[in-house]
Amino acid sequence: MNEPTAETRKPRVAVVFGGRSSEHGISCVTAGSVLKAIDPDVYDVVPIGIATDGRWVLESGDPERLRIESADRLPAVDGSRAAITLAQEADATGLVVTEPSQPPRTLGEVDVVFPVLHGPWGEDGTIQGMFEMAGVRYVGAGVLASAVSMDKAYMKVVLQAAGLATMPSITVTARSWARDAAGIRERSAALGYPLFVKPARGGSSIGISKAHDASELDEAIEEALRHDPRVLVEVAAEGAREVECGVLQALDGTPETSLPAELRVGGDHEFYDFAAKYLPGESTEIDIPANLPGDVAERLRDLAAQAFEAVGCEGLARVDFFVMPDHSLVVNEINTMPGFTPTSMYPQMWAASGVDYPALVDRLIQLALARGTGLR
Repeated sequence: MNEPTAETRKPRVAVVFGGRSSEHGISCVTAGSVLKAIDPDVYDVVPIGIATDGRWVLESGDPERLRIESADRLPAVDGSRAAITLAQEADATGLVVTEPSQPPRTLGEVDVVFPVLHGPWGEDGTIQGMFEMAGVRYVGAGVLASAVSMDKAYMKVVLQAAGLATMPSITVTARSWARDAAGIRERSAALGYPLFVKPARGGSSIGISKAHDASELDEAIEEALRHDPRVLVEVAAEGAREVECGVLQALDGTPETSLPAELRVGGDHEFYDFAAKYLPGESTEIDIPANLPGDVAERLRDLAAQAFEAVGCEGLARVDFFVMPDHSLVVNEINTMPGFTPTSMYPQMWAASGVDYPALVDRLIQLALARGTGLR
């Protein structure tokens, strides 16, 4: 039997997940959804897990193993599985599997990587730089856009330079907090309480606290610093509505926008925290499309596309807004690798906009296959 050639074989997609950040478990859940959605008749899929210690392994492709059970029992990459590496050759980059007492075996050439990594070392430009150097195509934003969007403090600088409104804030580092806590308390008070305190490069609402007054500020900063040595202290958008918009590139590179969606958090959740985002049975309600005046919705979608292009994003992004009581729009953040879990907003918005989950995943893979690496 003849071996398949590069022209006849199915494109090989490496789904990379897990990672070293605090969002390891959520990345695994996202990977389960993506693995389930990729059509095996069209693509040859290789699941690659990155353990919390940084070890790359050939993981199970069973989506059920990556299902979320509770906040205390998130799935994790099994670091004891066979090690896997990207091996660059003269004209391609392949996958090599290494097992104890066994000779290395090659899985073949990688056509595209789908990195469903959240947080540092995955969503911040680090792994994107590795893929660029290895000459491997990959889904999503490049190095600079990933790094800028991951760091909420620098994201604000870029968005403000593009004329987009953001909430007032200050940046606190572990060094500045140790050196001048009193000054930081004073600058925070000048912003006006209540304040949100969050890791500058975090996600999934991990490490975020709401400081209602000065008595809660120190604890909130200490909690955020446990997750990131850079922290954002930001004015709370009191009375605002939280509305999100998905951005997805067309094959010609044009950013297209989804119907906006509004999050309404009830019950015991004062804000959209981890439990409200990911755990079933929580009291979060989602309106798709968001109940907004037509002109406001159109303006929001236009600003989402502007934010996407301001940071130089590629592939996909979710842009989160505060819709203020006077219908002015403030960008909360841009997420270059939004979650793909069953309850995630991004796929829900695109499904409501006529692009179902499998089609969405396929579009992203096709976009990655169509673009090269390096400067573009």
